[in-house]
Amino acid sequence: MNVVLWIAAGIAAVLYLGAGGMKLATPRKKLLENPNMGWVEDFSDTSVKLIALAEVLGAIGLVLPQALDIAPVLTPIAAVGLAIVALGAIVVHARRKEPKGVPVNAVLLVLTVFVAVGRFAG
Repeated sequence: MNVVLWIAAGIAAVLYLGAGGMKLATPRKKLLENPNMGWVEDFSDTSVKLIALAEVLGAIGLVLPQALDIAPVLTPIAAVGLAIVALGAIVVHARRKEPKGVPVNAVLLVLTVFVAVGRFAG
């Protein structure tokens, strides 16, 4: 089970690190030009950057505490935080009638909930 938890955490971490890093590094104007980032118009630049920062820090938190055995309780806490981010993204995409954004976030929600439950139990 530990291997499966590592795989789930690794996949989620890579996806969140990529998505969050991209949002942190890309100016709001460029994000708005991306057809998959229409939701950005509903949020302030500060909010978008804070969401991105949460994704990056959460991705780091999914892996490092457990890997280094330094405060490993932070791993399931990071997973819960990212599950909340994924749930929020699903709600935003559903309200905006953007069905393409829902499946990826649903997978991320399942992965992070799985990691949270598995790491809290273990």
